Amino acid sequence: MLVWLYWISSLTLVTYVSVKIVNRYPQYGFAALTAFYTIYLGASQILASRIIEFDLGFYKFYAPAAVFIYPFIAQAIDMINEVYGRRSAHLAIAIAFITQILLVTFIAMVNSLSPAPFFQFEEAWQNLFGLSIRITAASWISFLICSNLDAYVFDKLKK
Repeated sequence: MLVWLYWISSLTLVTYVSVKIVNRYPQYGFAALTAFYTIYLGASQILASRIIEFDLGFYKFYAPAAVFIYPFIAQAIDMINEVYGRRSAHLAIAIAFITQILLVTFIAMVNSLSPAPFFQFEEAWQNLFGLSIRITAASWISFLICSNLDAYVFDKLKK
C-alpha cells in the first residue's frame, strides 16, 4: 500500500513542479521537461530488468518494475506536446533516443573492461547489464514507433 501512496505522491509532485517550471520559466520548460523525460527513460531501462508481482487482492500478475515509471514518461512527453507542439515532442524523443544509445554504449564499454580481482558481484553485474543486441534493438524500435505515434495521436486529439 505504501508504494502506491509514494507513486501517486511522486507523480503529483513531478507534475506540479513541471507545470511551475513551464509557467514561471517558459524559456527553460522544454529543456526541463526533456530532462525529466530522459531521466525517466533511463530509469525505466534499468528497472525493466526486475520483474515484480502485483497483488490486487483478487488477482496476481507479474510485470517489469518499469511499469511504475511509464506514467511519468507519458506525462512528460504529453506536456511537451501540449505546451511546445508536436515538433518539439519529436525533438525530445530524438534527444531521449540518443541518450539511450549512449547509455547502452557506456554499459557495453564498462562490460568490456576486466573487473577488479576483489569485485565480488561480477556475475550479478553481468546478469543485470549483459546486453542482448536483439532485445536492445527491439526495445529501441518499439520506443521510436510508440513514442512518435503517441506524439502524433496526442497532437491530433488536442485539435
